[in-house]
Amino acid sequence: MSIFPPEVYTRRIAAAQRGAKAAGLDGLIIGSGAELAYLTGSWLSTHERLSALVIPADGAPTMVIPAVDRGDGALSAIPDLNIIAWVDGEDPHALAVGAVGAESISALAIGSSITADHLIPLQELMGRSAQTVLAARVLAELFVAKDPEEIDQLRAAGRAIDRVHRQVPHLLRAGRTESEVADDISALILREHSAVDFIIVGSGPNGANPHHSFSDRVLVPGDVVVVDIGGTYGLGYHSDCTRTYVVEGGVVPEDFRRLYDVLHEAQLAARTQARPGVTAWSVDSAARGIIEDAGYGAEFIHRTGHGIGLSTHEEPFIMAGNELILEPGMTFSIEPGIYVEGRYGARIEDIVTITEDGCELLNNLPRELR
Repeated sequence: MSIFPPEVYTRRIAAAQRGAKAAGLDGLIIGSGAELAYLTGSWLSTHERLSALVIPADGAPTMVIPAVDRGDGALSAIPDLNIIAWVDGEDPHALAVGAVGAESISALAIGSSITADHLIPLQELMGRSAQTVLAARVLAELFVAKDPEEIDQLRAAGRAIDRVHRQVPHLLRAGRTESEVADDISALILREHSAVDFIIVGSGPNGANPHHSFSDRVLVPGDVVVVDIGGTYGLGYHSDCTRTYVVEGGVVPEDFRRLYDVLHEAQLAARTQARPGVTAWSVDSAARGIIEDAGYGAEFIHRTGHGIGLSTHEEPFIMAGNELILEPGMTFSIEPGIYVEGRYGARIEDIVTITEDGCELLNNLPRELR
């Protein structure tokens, strides 16, 4: 399995440890999923057995892992990571709590993927007076601003999904169904990625549903089609890009052209606003203000964007009320949409990463109506 150099994970674990100590915690216990992959490079699945990365506030980190999974190469590559391989019949929860190394535990941060069947035994062993908090809060500063290695992965993922989108117009022919188009897109995504994350092909009135997937609706000339696609790339990073197309052979209504011009202007305004020192809310407001001023405010029914990395949706969320200050390395979508129920919808989505003086576009396809 491909991973970053071991020193990347050593650096991240050390930063997590400092975060735990600064928060007054005895340590962190992280389960599987994106949090574990970020800290170790391992996408180990927990199934019903406990796998947990234990990062004490003081002392060496320990991976408590079922013996049946002891061959995970990503974990064994990290220097100074203790690995405890437990066998059925042993108590892995006691091993995890013991690896914290504290005589008595007052507070621990728990990873978001630790399920109740593991969380409750851990809490019982910690004692009633011990507090648990979400590790995501402690690790937020690490996760939300991507390091250079992650941004390189996300750039490559952006280029990969751009290559797929370039072929989409040739697939949108009258007489084909959304499902047939989606099948072709799936094959194209898999040429560029390791997995398909999602495919939306929303034609005509289906495009007015932002979370429509695809159906047996037949494309007709002049149909407006929202195509939102993404895949898993490289070391587990995600792509996500939306464009709106028109099926050849028909006449695009003038009211839709006006709508799309407003949307195009709004997306550009949000991209221009995305820079260090401003709030996530302000990027949403930049797009939303233009759409509202044009009379489409009631048809913009979702946030303007979401963070992306080892998870498809994560902080920073570009939405009203989010006072998070944008910093270099933060990477997220900018995807305003306008949805006229029963008729059509439109969305333009690009991934951007905040730089020292603005933002870098990770998707670089044309945004004009095609």
